[in-house]
Amino acid sequence: MWTASNQKRGYMVVTAHYIDDSWNLCNKILRFMYVPAPHNAKTLSKELMGCLVAWSIECKLSTLTLDNCSVNFSMIDKMKEKLRLDNLLLRGDLLHMKCCAHILNLIVQQGLSSIQSVVDSIRESVVYWTSTPKRVEDFEDAKDGFSLSTNRKLTLDCKTRWNSTYLMLMSAIVYKDVFNRLVHTDKNYKQAPSDQDWLLAKVMCEKLKLFNSVTEVFFGIKYPTANIFFPKICEIRMLLNDCIISPYFEIKTMATSMIEKFDKYWSVIHGVLAVATILDPRFKMKLIEYYSPKIYGDESSKEVERIRKLTYDLVKEYKPHDAKETCCSFNNFDFGMDIDDGGDCLAGYDLFVSSTSTVDTYKSELDYYLDENVLPRRF
Repeated sequence: MWTASNQKRGYMVVTAHYIDDSWNLCNKILRFMYVPAPHNAKTLSKELMGCLVAWSIECKLSTLTLDNCSVNFSMIDKMKEKLRLDNLLLRGDLLHMKCCAHILNLIVQQGLSSIQSVVDSIRESVVYWTSTPKRVEDFEDAKDGFSLSTNRKLTLDCKTRWNSTYLMLMSAIVYKDVFNRLVHTDKNYKQAPSDQDWLLAKVMCEKLKLFNSVTEVFFGIKYPTANIFFPKICEIRMLLNDCIISPYFEIKTMATSMIEKFDKYWSVIHGVLAVATILDPRFKMKLIEYYSPKIYGDESSKEVERIRKLTYDLVKEYKPHDAKETCCSFNNFDFGMDIDDGGDCLAGYDLFVSSTSTVDTYKSELDYYLDENVLPRRF
């Protein structure tokens, strides 16, 4: 959803992501449409359903990826009422995909709010020295007296985009001494950030570096596929665990609030991300088993089993053949052996095999795949 600030009118953009016949990852905007108020679950589901029907794709949905506002959670329930559950994966259990980029933004914004005074202090200085061409020139002149290893320009952030705040802080930190000098040369520049502000900003940026790199992966449009998202999310959770034991109270506070937001949205990793990881032959179940104890602790075995079961359920969804039917089909298959009319002379042997064998008589293709060793990540 998007609201035009000059019109105060709401619009919906519907984008389809799919793989074409040549296995190319594609995306196309299906519709950009005006949505009348009120923008509640009933209205949004009606407009979205109308778009899907117009393109005849209401029976081809895998997931719906949405921002994480409360109305979208209600809209998913409305969509399930309108769609045929038989046409959805696992009858709609995987329909709702929370936008990873939006969740990441919410998590970091929550953390930044805990150290808002530090951010505001540096932002005010950046605003002051980028507000007029003359001040920009004065700032450049003040830099000449220092041996700096960068020519990076000061950049002002957009408050609603955390990664731009991160880039603003990174651009300002290297000029700490320049800001301190300018307090004495410009009477209108009242106060530079304190040494404690600079220290916390530096420590914070070191922690946010991972978040920034993951954001760049999430926002990629050509190369990213879901198998690379799962380890990124796990690395973020592990980083937050490390931040909890930071010697700086402010960083601990930031991490605590971020973990609270993380667990709200990612306490259970979406099955699609986990299954995509399993289908990567470099990872399979091994990566799930590696990260689960680090994320879930004593509950890790339950989470591993949940994801394993989901993988098998999806295989059955795409290839709904019961294992017993497959085994039975061999009973009637002609292997070219001559059988007397009097009966099968090896029937007793078959009974002996079934009663003494410790190996399943049927293994699926997925069983064989998971049993094989993972491929090396680097060749």
